[in-house]
Order: sequence, then C-alpha cells, then structure tokens
Amino acid sequence: MKIFYILIISTFLFLSNISYALEAGKWLFVEEDEYCYIGSLPVKTDLSKDKKRGDTYILVYKMIGDSNNIIQIEAGYDYKMNNKITVKIDNAEYEFYTTQDVADSAWTDDDSKVINAMKKGLKLVVTGKSKRGTITNDEYTLKGFTLAINQLNDNCSPERN
Repeated sequence: MKIFYILIISTFLFLSNISYALEAGKWLFVEEDEYCYIGSLPVKTDLSKDKKRGDTYILVYKMIGDSNNIIQIEAGYDYKMNNKITVKIDNAEYEFYTTQDVADSAWTDDDSKVINAMKKGLKLVVTGKSKRGTITNDEYTLKGFTLAINQLNDNCSPERN
C-alpha cells in the first residue's frame, strides 16, 4: 500500500498543528526540514453547526527529495470503514479510501491523476460518511492550487538534495 505506512509516523508529527496555519479559500505552502506541503481549508460544508467535528483540510505533501506528491484529506471525524469516499473535481469523480490505522484521513492510489485534475479544476468536493452515519460534503476552491503545487514541486524536488 505505497509508501503510506512508511510516512505514517512522519505524517502524525506534522499534521497535529497544520489546520492552524491553513485558511479557507487559499493554498498555503509550508517547507520544513524533512517535508513540504500545500494545504487549504474548506470554503463550505453542509454539516450543521450543532454537530461536533475536528479539523478538516486537504493537503498535498512530499518528503524533501522525493518526487511523489501524496494527497491527504482530513475529515475531522472517523470515516466509516469500507465505505467509498468521493472526491469530485468539477464533473469528474475519484475514489478515496481510509484505513483502520488513520480512520480520519482519506487517501488515493491515483495521486498524480487527481493532482492533474486539481490543476485544471475550479472546485473540489469531498463526500464522506462518518462511522456514525453522517454524510458530509466539504467544498474546496482550487483557485491558486497550480501555483502552490508548482512551488511544492520546485522547492522540494529530488534535485534539491
């Protein structure tokens, strides 16, 4: 299951405070010693205000010197296991999944395909179902994404080492 398990420890280390740096409607680039990421908060969600939920955001990250970009979506709740998580970019849909180890995160095996669609798209909507059965739709803008992903790839490329 790709480099997911290798990166899981480092992911936990840097994901704990990410949502405090991110803004809705903007793509932020962050570079640390061992990794870089871009991320954004949703501009809209259909979850009612009376429902409790943790931090919600989308990231594209890579370890410095690695050519692979990895998309990660944080739901702010544990996803229902073995249930499809859908990412819709304009009119195209992509399937994401979660794991028992990190049930509040969604991943894809088609990172490069989804990133290419994100570069061309205007809007991204994540539809997921919580382990309690609540369905959420979180909308992200893709305005500024291409600039941010280019910065990620330029600043954290394998040639940098």
